[in-house]
Amino acid sequence: MMEDPTTLLNSEYSRLFGEDTDLYNRIVLGALLPHSVWGPLPRFLQTWLRNYLGGVLLYLLSGLLWCFYIYYWKRNVHVPKDAIPSQRAMLLQISVAMKAMPWYSLLPTVSEYLVETGWTKCYPRLYNVGWLAYLVYLAIYLIIVEFGIYWMHRELHDIKPLYKYLHATHHIYNKQNTLSPFAGLAFHPLDGILQALPHSLCLFFMPIHFTTHLALIFIEGVWTANIHDCIHGKLWPVMGAGYHTIHHTTYRHNYGHYTIWMDWMFGTLRDPEEDGGKAM
Repeated sequence: MMEDPTTLLNSEYSRLFGEDTDLYNRIVLGALLPHSVWGPLPRFLQTWLRNYLGGVLLYLLSGLLWCFYIYYWKRNVHVPKDAIPSQRAMLLQISVAMKAMPWYSLLPTVSEYLVETGWTKCYPRLYNVGWLAYLVYLAIYLIIVEFGIYWMHRELHDIKPLYKYLHATHHIYNKQNTLSPFAGLAFHPLDGILQALPHSLCLFFMPIHFTTHLALIFIEGVWTANIHDCIHGKLWPVMGAGYHTIHHTTYRHNYGHYTIWMDWMFGTLRDPEEDGGKAM
């Protein structure tokens, strides 16, 4: 009796997803730890450890390099002296982020497990769909994620218990001299997971290339550092740090993610140029 072609395809996809996961685990964990430490672990725990160590390194390295650039190498060029956060404030932000990082790492780990076991619409190779479909699916995926993160972020403000018990942890950084690249991941763990959740939910109804999805998750770490540095990049329609600083000082504007479009569509946009710096 012949096997169902769909079953064969799913089996092949699962094999390729597993190979990709094993490769990424070997690259990251093999570079950081002896094989005797991580090799005996089940794949799920290997993947969680890879996401955790990768997240910590990305957060610390991107934050340190960016802080060195704007606070020391280009001191007083991009940020006035009185707007530079204290070392104590930055260490507090690092402490909050490090406590949350083990929990942040669970979301992509669970997502990868669901991908490997065939629950999502992910595909493993570009040739499975072709370049045109890849680009179209990616564009739709990014729009859905943009919409989802905007509303998740907005509801974390509008629903009072969510703000009080989750999002307020991040909004203690409410002045320019309390914001730094290290504030980007300084959230209550559940808050950080909720804001990244649209990336994972999208996997269930939108075809997306597996490795591209993983790359976008880690790009979030770099992006969140950038939008908390208080440097307005003036690159339309990017939701840069100028917009996000206004969000931290007014609480009611600029909830968006990569672009200003959702805030423009839903009436919450406040432009740093028109604002004239009053909110900052």
